[in-house]
Amino acid sequence: MLILLTNDDGIFAPGLAAMERALRGLGEVFVAAPSTEQSGVGHAITFLTPLTAKEVFEGDRRRGWAVDGSPADAVKLGISEFCPRRPDLVVSGINAGLNAGINVLYSGTVAAAVEGAFFGITSVAVSLEWDDHPDYARAAAIGLDVIRGLLARRPAPGSLFNVNIPTSALVGRPELRVVPMSVARYGEAFERRVDPRGRAYYWATNEPPPPPSPLESDVTALAAGAVTLTPLDYDLTHRGGLDDLAAGTWAIG
Repeated sequence: MLILLTNDDGIFAPGLAAMERALRGLGEVFVAAPSTEQSGVGHAITFLTPLTAKEVFEGDRRRGWAVDGSPADAVKLGISEFCPRRPDLVVSGINAGLNAGINVLYSGTVAAAVEGAFFGITSVAVSLEWDDHPDYARAAAIGLDVIRGLLARRPAPGSLFNVNIPTSALVGRPELRVVPMSVARYGEAFERRVDPRGRAYYWATNEPPPPPSPLESDVTALAAGAVTLTPLDYDLTHRGGLDDLAAGTWAIG
């Protein structure tokens, strides 16, 4: 099995290194990742300027390709130019910080997995709750267990999955919950400050937190200490609205 590994924290991120070590037990791992941190860039791609990339080494061992672009750029180049053949699996992570709820829409980590799914390749995003001293090795082992379980279920080509691991799940035997993504609104507040020259600037606070919900989602399951697995789909069509819009006659022009 050939695995393309990427992330949005940059090719030198410790979470990427831990995931690479774990995935070697599953197959051959090829790394193509942004040269610098690209958190929160979503599905941005580079097309107005040329992309550059260079091979990165650790001693005599080739670490992978550092792409001067977004996570989606790294996956595109990895699949189209750098991998010796088409990968069987794309893994994005381990991200430093959860990518749950509406953060999925902003996440470069998830976007890299989406890009892999665009190519018809089973793709998985893996994220770990932020901690000053994260145990990436344990998180990678958990992520690998989830990926093995997914592959054993033989998902359709292009299937897309999002895995989140809370810090509390790194101890003992964690529970896995298959849950939907939360769409609760949050992160709307800004703190207004003034710089030394008297100019106002604004810092996003990510508050208030999502309101409590009786419905289980990735956000509620993570708060309960469970590892979450969410199948995603990049088709944004609102299917329920198609028939309503198509009904009757449209008069335009």
